[in-house]
This record gives sequence, structure tokens and C-alpha cells, in this order.
Amino acid sequence: MENETLFNEEAEPPGPTTGLVKVENEILDFFPLSTPTHQPYPAKQKTDRLLFPFKDSPRSRIFRKRFYPEITRFEWFDWHWQLHNAIRDVETLSQIINLSENERQAMMHHSGSLPVSITPYYASLLNAHDPAAPLRRSVIPVVDECLHTAGEEEDPLCEDTDSPVCGIVHRYPDRVLFLVTDICSTYCRYCTRSRIIGRRNQNFVDPDKWEKAIEYIEGNPNIRDVLLSGGDPLTLSDEKLEWLLSRLKMIPHIELIRIGTKVPVVLPQRITPALTAMLKRYHPLWMSIHITHPD
Repeated sequence: MENETLFNEEAEPPGPTTGLVKVENEILDFFPLSTPTHQPYPAKQKTDRLLFPFKDSPRSRIFRKRFYPEITRFEWFDWHWQLHNAIRDVETLSQIINLSENERQAMMHHSGSLPVSITPYYASLLNAHDPAAPLRRSVIPVVDECLHTAGEEEDPLCEDTDSPVCGIVHRYPDRVLFLVTDICSTYCRYCTRSRIIGRRNQNFVDPDKWEKAIEYIEGNPNIRDVLLSGGDPLTLSDEKLEWLLSRLKMIPHIELIRIGTKVPVVLPQRITPALTAMLKRYHPLWMSIHITHPD
């Protein structure tokens, strides 16, 4: 690991070091997680799953070796492992990030509606020492998050008002928002749906609710555009996502199907060859990718 070096300076014109940042001072003075949360997958499962088709960055590789030394590349590139080992508690997070007292108190006494969840991969991108770093601010709560100011609403976009059936937001005549899950791999602290996200008792992933939502779309011929959202649709299995896409493709008046997701940013391991092959079967298909900050 001593030979793995990251660079601040970029080649001119941009070369292979573009976008890399120096992280030795950020993460290498911490220790491995004292209690590994993973359960190694059996060898058969490793070989059954397709390998992640991209190389890990030097930053990600250094992070993995430092904090998850027992985790293989097979497991790190497995999106199921990333979801299962998402960081949700102050004890684990404090071994990776030098938490400010504000952040620590917010994590210890969190009483807001939005849970904390950060994939290990995305944690590798966070600045370990600067509480004001943009990516860190977007996923680690602070005490002020629990304050409610005058005029602040639980449903700031009034989506519940425009919801004729569970999971459907129909505000504009020719398009609907279809909330297919309440789960994200990583929760943004500024989420406008914090009132419903991460509450597994909502059970958005329900075939009966999906059927009723699709029946509503089928019964409204003015609808031509469906945006799948949530939660994050790409946290669904390939099979569930394909079921939704196939049902929507069968509706004659649907011209556009879009997927709103942050998964390519916070959980790139999810973009497997199997997923992309499945999505190609439903071309044309649009994807709106949620990117928070240049960092």
C-alpha cells in the first residue's frame, strides 16, 4: 500500500490522474474497523456473480485496505455487500470519520424521520477531517437538522396532496411520479421526502400497491410520461425492476419511462452487466442521475 500514491496535480491536457485527490492525510491515520460487520460469502456465490466491470480508484482501494482489510475485491464490488454493510451508527462512522461534536450528537440522539445510511464506497469519498466538506455535509446529520422553522413543511412539494393512489404523484396532466420503493442505499440529509423514506413499514415494494398504481396509469390515457423514483429504484432487484418496466411498456399511451437514481454515484457496483443488459431490452429508457457536487 505504501506504493499507492494519489496526486493533486492534473496532467495537461487532462490525463489519467484527472479527478484524483490526495487522501493520505485524510484516511491513512485511522485504524481498521475493530468489529467487521461483514459475513464472507461462500465461494460459490462469489463465482456466480458477475464481477464489477470497472477498476477501483486508488482512493477507494486504499480506503478498503485500511478499513476493510478482510474484504476481498469480489465482496467490495458486490452491491449486495455494500447495501448490507452500509454505515448506520455512530460507532462505525467514528472509526472512519473524525466526527465533530455536532455530528456526533446528531448521530447519537437522532430523532428525525430520515435515517442515516452511507455505503462503504461512498464513505471512501468523504473528507475525514473537514465537517464542512460538501459530500460529508450531504450525508452526515447535524443537530440543526431536527430544528423546524416557521413555514417549514413535512411535505414541502405537496406530493401527498397530488397522490390519487399509493405511490403515484399526479401533478401534471401528461406525467406521473411513480414511487416504487422507500429505500435508498445512501440517504441525503436534504431529502424532500424524508417523511416517508427509510420507513420500511410503508412497504412501497408491494405487488398489490404496484398493480393499483399501474391500473391508475392504464386508466388515464393522458399520461404519456412515467418517472420511477422512491427511494431509489435501482435498489430493487433486476427481477422486480424488470417487472415494473415490462408492465409499463405494455401500456399503449406511455411514451417515456424515466428512472430517477443516485445509485451510479453512491453505489456504482450496482451497475452490473446483467442490469445494463436488462435495461437495454426496454429501450428507449431515460435515466436522471442525481449528482450532488463536483467532489
